Amino acid sequence: MQKQPSFLSDTAKKFQTKINSIIPEKVHQFISNTIKQITKGVISGAGYITKAKNPKKNLELTESVVQERIKFYRSSAAVEGAVTGYGGFLSGLADLPLWLSIKMKMLFEIASLYGYDVKDLRERIFILYIFQITFSSQKHRNKVYGILENWEMEKDILSDDINQLDWRTYWVEYRDNIDMAKLLQLIPGFGAIVGTMVNYQLTNKLGKYAMNVYRMRLFHEGKLEA
Repeated sequence: MQKQPSFLSDTAKKFQTKINSIIPEKVHQFISNTIKQITKGVISGAGYITKAKNPKKNLELTESVVQERIKFYRSSAAVEGAVTGYGGFLSGLADLPLWLSIKMKMLFEIASLYGYDVKDLRERIFILYIFQITFSSQKHRNKVYGILENWEMEKDILSDDINQLDWRTYWVEYRDNIDMAKLLQLIPGFGAIVGTMVNYQLTNKLGKYAMNVYRMRLFHEGKLEA
């Protein structure tokens, strides 16, 4: 998480920027607007709020349940990617909001299983930072990691005005991270294969990142048993 961007990472980022300049602006607008709308839903809690659960007596028991939920959501995302990818361009576009909603729902449930109350706005912002660290360039990941590592201090200085948060960077980083995969998913027939693989792998990746972030947080809060 703390490594500086490598030459390969910088090259990939430049390549992605070049690709983005070729992609029609309407596609960029659709992706950006979708991400912004889902983000607003996360901030408001609409459709995502999960009742806070009491965590198990130790981390191993908690994470056995967390892993089962990750399996459920990655399988759901894979099926959704296959169905929307099969139909080509129009149904492929429908994948983005559906898949994004599945991933956010998973993060809310994971947070709840670890014992955090997602009705708290700060917890929902924390979830968005987990999302960012998973789908970002290495340069931006360095910055987000510092925020998550020092969350106890960071959460106390959060602005009450959520519009002051740098959400533009959030959705630009995410868009750049998934553009190529999602474009391939727009190819009729072949898109079903891409949608299944990409949605499965990236949803699983998000779940693993979330687990490690909450482990780090529990450690810093002194809540882990010996």
